Order: sequence, then C-alpha cells, then structure tokens
Amino acid sequence: MDKKKVAVPLVCHGHSRPVVDLFYSPVTPDGFFLISASKDSSPMLRNGETGDWIGTFEGHKGAVWSCGLDTNALRAATGSADFSAKVWDALTGDVLHSFEHKHIVRACAFSEDTHLLLTGGFEKALRIYDLNRPDAPPREVDKSPGSIRTVAWLHSDQTILSSCTDMGGVRLWDVRSGKIVQTLETKSSVTSAEVSQDGRYITTADGSTVKFWDANYFGLVKSYEMPCTVESASLEPKYGNKFIAGGEDMWIHVFDFHTGEEITCNKGHHGPVHCVRFSPGGESYASGSEDGTIRIWQTGPLTNDDTEAVTANGAAGKVKVTVDEVSRKIEGFQIADEGKSAEKEEARNE
Repeated sequence: MDKKKVAVPLVCHGHSRPVVDLFYSPVTPDGFFLISASKDSSPMLRNGETGDWIGTFEGHKGAVWSCGLDTNALRAATGSADFSAKVWDALTGDVLHSFEHKHIVRACAFSEDTHLLLTGGFEKALRIYDLNRPDAPPREVDKSPGSIRTVAWLHSDQTILSSCTDMGGVRLWDVRSGKIVQTLETKSSVTSAEVSQDGRYITTADGSTVKFWDANYFGLVKSYEMPCTVESASLEPKYGNKFIAGGEDMWIHVFDFHTGEEITCNKGHHGPVHCVRFSPGGESYASGSEDGTIRIWQTGPLTNDDTEAVTANGAAGKVKVTVDEVSRKIEGFQIADEGKSAEKEEARNE
C-alpha cells in the first residue's frame, strides 16, 4: 500500500505570475485552507485538501510577498510591494484593515492568539499591530540589522523570529523588551523559517543547507546539505520524521529527518520552487513556483490509523468538507463582478 512512489500532484492554476509564499491554516470545523501570495498582486484562498479555488483577495497594487491565515481561518493577512499590509475577512474577501508602511512589506504573521499582526520588510523595522485597536499606532520593536525577509511568532507570542534578506542568521526577539535575545548563526541569508506545529523545532533554509534548531534552547539539532540552492523547507507536522525542500532545480525533495537521506524527488514545476509547506495533518504538501502554479502532493498513508488527522487543539478526527459547506463558508466572497469571476474560473480550469 505504498503510494509514495506515485507522485501525480493536484495542479492549481490561477496566478499569472510567480507564487512566492504559501500558508496552511490549522484544521478548522470547515476543514483546512491554503492561501498563496504571488507577484500578480492577487492572493488566493483554496480548499487545502482539494486545492479548489475559493476566492481571490483584490486590493493590492503591487506584488504580494507574504500571506497568512489566523488560527480559525477567519482572517487572512498579506504583505505587499505596494508598501502596505492588509488584513482581510476570509469569508467575504473584504479588506478589514490596511496598514501603510514606508517601503515594501516582505513578511507578515498573525500571533497565535490572533489579536496581533507582525510585519517586517525593507524598512528594517518589526511592527506589531493590535487588531483590537487597529487605529492605534503600531509598536515598533528595536531596529533590525538588515532588510527583513521572514517573521514568525513562538513561545505563545512571547518571542519573535526574523531573518534578513542581506545577511545570515535568524534573530530571536523578546517581545516584552523588544531586544534580540539570541541569534541562530547561518552562513547564507535565511529564505525560509518555520516553527513546527508542536513548537519543538525551527526549520530554516539558507543557501544549500536545511537546518533544524531546538525552538526552546536554540541549539542546532540537525544540518543537512541539499543537492541545490533551496529557498524553502518544511517539517512534516504529525510525526516529524521527514521534511521537504524546494529551490533552484525545480524539484521537490523529500528527506528523512533523522538521517538526511532523500526518500523521493517530485518533478513537475517548470521554474524554481519558491515555497513548500506541509498541510496541518501531514497527508499532503504544497509547492509554489516561478511558473505561477501551486502543486499539492499526497504523501500517501502516514500510518495504519491515517483516518485520524491532528486538529489544532490536539483532538483527532478527519474533517470531511462537502461542497455545500465550503459554499456556505465563502458565500459572497470575491464576486467583484460576474466578468472577473468568470475570468478566474477560466484561469483555474486551464
């Protein structure tokens, strides 16, 4: 019953330019969702299991570099080259808040409690916006030593992680003091940094290396050389026994976490892979590429009890989403006019 060797991905069309960021929601009562950021300025929301297009967030006027969903997948966040970060209603597609910056916003992330939005970018400043008081000025953390590439929250929103475009290392900031408390040293700039679902590991991609760090003690746990320059890596969330990496060679490599040996290699993209992420239950993973497509790859059965999926609060139970349920969830989302809707539908079906 080994399905791992059959690598026929779900191909998701719709973006007209490179896909540069992907983010999966945790499992919600309505299933789980996948949001994508693209240089075409139109982030998209999809059913995370089937890849079906749900809607497009319309309003940015420049490339969208970063995207995220809150814990319940009720709101989306995006960071853009139009010098803004936006928070969206993920049910209707409406803009809830638009936070203006003085330069390109390269990264954004909701806090675990969903009340805060963290942004970073070319201004070399980390900003924390209180979504309960969106009109209040943001809190600015100490100046970053370089232009910010990635951001993440950890330790129940007590610590912020950031990496820079133009220098190596990952910086960990104490939210209360606003100071750097630790730097994880890397030779090359870190293009991808992911905190594992259980909070144990930080997975980083820098140059041709994927590293795993202890998220609580900050020691280096594993470091593996990759077959090419990789831009993104993600750790399987359920068992943590494998990880994926994608980059310049256009392939998605699957490796054994404990040994670093390559398990399989999936080919299909027609351009460098900019982002890879595992779904919340580990049953599939998504890749986004320079070719403008998202591909969703099945991992096959994880174990004999694969009917159970881990939900955000640790309870088990596979969530099956019917078309009607998804329709109800997204009623009224992204119907700017019939013409645009039809165009998007055509693009998806190409």
